[in-house]
Amino acid sequence: MFERVLTISGKPGLYRLLSQGRNMFIVEAVDASKKRLPVHNSDKVVMLDDIAIYTDTEEIPLREVFAKILEKEGGVLSFDLKAATPEELVEYFESVMPDYDRERVYLTHIKKIYAWYNILVENGVVDFAREEAAEDTAE
Repeated sequence: MFERVLTISGKPGLYRLLSQGRNMFIVEAVDASKKRLPVHNSDKVVMLDDIAIYTDTEEIPLREVFAKILEKEGGVLSFDLKAATPEELVEYFESVMPDYDRERVYLTHIKKIYAWYNILVENGVVDFAREEAAEDTAE
């Protein structure tokens, strides 16, 4: 299911791709509202599977970052995103991804990662490591 989750520029939250037409997509909000809406070709749409985080040596898929946070937390984040200071947010991210590239990963990116993680976990999308397991069995 994670493969079909996307973000739309200018729209808050995450969306699940339902169907694809000639000039648009039909998406559904991942959150509890389950609101459906059309997304046109002119909108900037990015699949979460295509997003990676820069580290000092390579790029780590967002899926793996979410898996590390889930391993540490076991569910939704244990702190309030809105009440946390920037230093606390960065410190927590360093505990999950100690080798992330501090020059190319900004606080705004870290906040989005946390917000997206919470949306996914609250709505039962926690199959972050599934793709890796399929690759391991194929080898």
